[in-house]
Amino acid sequence: QVQLVESGGGLVQAGDSLRLSCTASGRTFSTMSWLRQAPGKEREFVARISWSGGSTYYADSLKGRFTISRDAAKNTVYLQMNNLKPEDTAVYYCAARVAPGAYSSDRYYDYWGQGTQVSVSS
Repeated sequence: QVQLVESGGGLVQAGDSLRLSCTASGRTFSTMSWLRQAPGKEREFVARISWSGGSTYYADSLKGRFTISRDAAKNTVYLQMNNLKPEDTAVYYCAARVAPGAYSSDRYYDYWGQGTQVSVSS
């Protein structure tokens, strides 16, 4: 059974940092990503990482504040979020793609975590 289990969300103040974790089990993936969905908005791409080579890609608006990384030994991908802003408030989802290919759109991902809430107060 394939599972993606996220953790690390919470309520923080503007300027604080959080690190989200997503642990995968059941199979291996080519790409793992973080996406987020704010209230009343469509889900949007945050960052992705190639599982084999570790190459990364970010949404332009988040470069410099967010960092995606992985620990292959733990089958875990992380999202380090610094200098958080109220507009970062959203449910953050971990997503995994089996076939090779680097995509930002959520329709290309095969497995999803349950989501973790990040709330940033001003």
